[in-house]
Amino acid sequence: MGPMLKGVVFVLAAASLAGLLFVLTGVSRHDARADSRQGIHKRRHARAVSLHGIHKIRHVVIIMQENRSFDSYFGTYPGADGIPGLAGHPGTLPCVPDPQSHGCVHPFHDTAKSNLGGPHTHADAMGDIDGGKMDGFVAQAELGLAQFCKLHPGSPPYCASSPKRPDVMGYHDRREIPNYWAYARHFVLQDHMFQPDSSWSLPAHLFLVSGWSALCTKKGDPMSCQAAVQAPDAPPGTPENPSGKPPDYAWTDLTWLLHRYHVSWGYYVAKGHEPDCTNNAMFCAPVPQNSKTSGIVNPLPWFDDVHQDHQLSKLRPLTAFEKEAKAGRLPSVSWIAPTNAVSDHPPSLITKGQPYVTGLINTIMHSRDWRSTAIFLAWDDWGGFYDHVNPPVVDGQGYGLRVPALVISPYAKKGYIDHQILSFDAYLKFIEDDFLQGQRINPRTDGRPDPRPDVRENAKILGNLVNDFNFHQKPRRPLFLPLHPPYR
Repeated sequence: MGPMLKGVVFVLAAASLAGLLFVLTGVSRHDARADSRQGIHKRRHARAVSLHGIHKIRHVVIIMQENRSFDSYFGTYPGADGIPGLAGHPGTLPCVPDPQSHGCVHPFHDTAKSNLGGPHTHADAMGDIDGGKMDGFVAQAELGLAQFCKLHPGSPPYCASSPKRPDVMGYHDRREIPNYWAYARHFVLQDHMFQPDSSWSLPAHLFLVSGWSALCTKKGDPMSCQAAVQAPDAPPGTPENPSGKPPDYAWTDLTWLLHRYHVSWGYYVAKGHEPDCTNNAMFCAPVPQNSKTSGIVNPLPWFDDVHQDHQLSKLRPLTAFEKEAKAGRLPSVSWIAPTNAVSDHPPSLITKGQPYVTGLINTIMHSRDWRSTAIFLAWDDWGGFYDHVNPPVVDGQGYGLRVPALVISPYAKKGYIDHQILSFDAYLKFIEDDFLQGQRINPRTDGRPDPRPDVRENAKILGNLVNDFNFHQKPRRPLFLPLHPPYR
């Protein structure tokens, strides 16, 4: 065979081998892609089959409003533990002593869109509760207003004329807040949700994310923290923090566990002004707020573990939540903090707070994430408003007074009133049971010791939010409500 012919044979043989390799490689890649898709399908199918009970909830959204007691919003709701002597509720209509008139004030239907409320420090909570008699609301409100007017004489409209009866004894019903009542009728109303602490908004939000409120004396040292029901480290420049030093929350919050277990989360803050006063007063000058500013309703930027885990990016503007909901990309856990104008915090208009909440819920219901979402709607403290139920005591910090609370979900029981004893600790417990295999914020087990006096999620009297759901029912359709229903 000549050299030229040998070359041709060699080239043909090489081409044949290359073609064979190409075919084999193509088949191999095709099979690999098919196997990969089949594997993904099997994993998705297995995951769908494994989602049962509480694990059908893949998204928890906590919407926190401000400063209303349960009786002030749902005191006449049928079947709830409401104001005695009203709306068919058993008992005698209360009449709370009024030191100024030397008489007493009955609960009354309040049609005003704006309220004053009352002061809400730990001392005010103790004064309102008055050893379980629940009769100090008018006295504390009058004292709080007098103290404000003494410091700010002639401040309109609060000090120009004293109200004939403090509106802390007033209540709203379906005529003023029809959407809140509609959510109660169609989903779950909790009539024994107690504020986790007997104090104001900052400690309440610390409990919301960490199950504790504390004051730490040594920066970065969790073991230097001690329980503080009234005065944890507060924002710089406030009466509680005259030094101007940034607070240092060295103890552990829930995001430590969420990050450790690779559970997505977001804390969303509405841009505007803080919805509470930094000195717990009834009124104050507005303080700017956004997702980048630490504050009363946005305490996570001051937690050491948030910095250690490089999680500051999880603190986002409310607009980001709306985009994520519309795209069907909600994180597993979301907290939402309002701006003052829409917070329901006196004297903000309730006709602005209700549309804001309705808009958020409508947005979630429009999302494809709705079918696997639980919305927990609550108010952070009682705001000085009357409530007739004496709070149970779990430790030296709480519980505080009752606040309105609702559960809205495609798996929520319809028209159900939950009479269990609850606090915001129940939100932590639900999240931990759903996403963290029951792991608690427990210094003995969470890998980050702190000296908290108890593990709030394990309190014997604390109910279980799972009771508000029926996970065997077909997921319920959304309930879209108008943003601006008639105000009657």
